Parts: sequence; C-alpha cells; structure tokens
Amino acid sequence: MNKTFSIVLIILALVLITYNVTLIDFDEPLKGNSIVALIGIVASLCAILLLIIYLTSKKIQKKIEDN
Repeated sequence: MNKTFSIVLIILALVLITYNVTLIDFDEPLKGNSIVALIGIVASLCAILLLIIYLTSKKIQKKIEDN
C-alpha cells in the first residue's frame, strides 16, 4: 500500500465522519440511528489512527533501511 492510497483512505474516512455527524440526533444521541452514527464515527477514527500508524512505521522502516 503506497502513501497516495493511504491518504485517499484517510480522506474517505473523514468524509464518512462528516456524513455520520449529520445523522446524529443531538437531543437523544444514544437512541436509534444516532448510536449507529456514533459507532460509524468511532470506527472511522480508528481507521484513520491505524493508517497514520502504518504511514509512520513505513517512514521509520525507510530510515532504518537507508542507514
């Protein structure tokens, strides 16, 4: 997986977060479709975190191989 593909996936996750924020009923955020939207937001944030960790590990691996 190259850097461009990872960035595209991060952007897609951000789009999913913004879409799920629009689905939340802020009067009752833990009922009905709002809980599904919150789960989607948390899942997208986890995906972004994993991709950032992956990109960081690739940078470290490249620096180790260069030395």
